[in-house]
Amino acid sequence: MKNTARILTMCLAVLGLSIAVANAAAVEVNDKTDINLTVFVPCAAGGAGEVVDLSGPLHTLISSTVNGNNVSGYFHFQPQGLSGTGETTGDKYQATGVTQQSFKTSLQNGQANLTFVNNFRIIGQGPGNNYLVHETMHITINADGTVTVSHDNFSVDCK
Repeated sequence: MKNTARILTMCLAVLGLSIAVANAAAVEVNDKTDINLTVFVPCAAGGAGEVVDLSGPLHTLISSTVNGNNVSGYFHFQPQGLSGTGETTGDKYQATGVTQQSFKTSLQNGQANLTFVNNFRIIGQGPGNNYLVHETMHITINADGTVTVSHDNFSVDCK
């Protein structure tokens, strides 16, 4: 467990440094990109499930900060107008939600925090075909490499 924590800390530090070397505090990416996404919605089509083909813009925001001996960063992904059609029923769907991650790492002693939150929703017409995915994950690593907090709460629901 200690080796995993140290590897995670080093990866976060390297990632943070590679993002933040040019600026002390900066928004590195803030754009919209059109994406195509295929998702299986298990509760669609009366419970038989169906594949849904989605397309549209995804907003991406990535920022980082170097402050003294700390590196921190933030990643944010959010569909904006992402929509699609079920391959079996032809029903219309909307993709909503947000995925974000933040981290902070000490460049002196390797202490680190990482938090990841994902709310991924495929919303269909009418009741019973909304696919909801939620995850909250957090990890804290002390300066000696000991993982003091490791939490992962994951759920999938159809409503």
